[in-house]
Amino acid sequence: MTTIAPPHPAPTAPGPQPAQILPVQIHFDDLDALGMVHNARYALFIERAITAYWVDRGWSFTADRSQFDDTFLAVREFRIEYLAPILGAGDAAVHIWIEHLGRTSVVYGFRVLSADHQVVHAEGLRAQVKLDPATLRPSPLSDELRAAAIPLMRRPPAPAPR
Repeated sequence: MTTIAPPHPAPTAPGPQPAQILPVQIHFDDLDALGMVHNARYALFIERAITAYWVDRGWSFTADRSQFDDTFLAVREFRIEYLAPILGAGDAAVHIWIEHLGRTSVVYGFRVLSADHQVVHAEGLRAQVKLDPATLRPSPLSDELRAAAIPLMRRPPAPAPR
């Protein structure tokens, strides 16, 4: 069971929070020598949560299987602040939302939470950009991806720039 270090209560924000909270399993191999989740594993938890959201909507790493044209994406930035360590293996959760949906990029906000969602263990931002596979230059996100992103957006989306 996951034990929690001194609590850092989950902040309460006014109004509804469009987002997804996805469960995360913490395994023994996620721990460092001190018995807490290794700092590098948090990025993996975020990646898995974001991928789970999109896979549930028909996205795939393989272009011919995906319902979206947006399959060539690269992480541009990853920022994290560690607030309270997670001690031991067990359950946790990842809260994800979209802070900004640009012409070619998406900026996700995230929080790693205790299984009961009462403690914030870490929070941060993750930005990714869609690339053209031939040129490796930024490429516009599809209208289909934009529509599927709406449930994660903090603010109603502006019309896509043309």
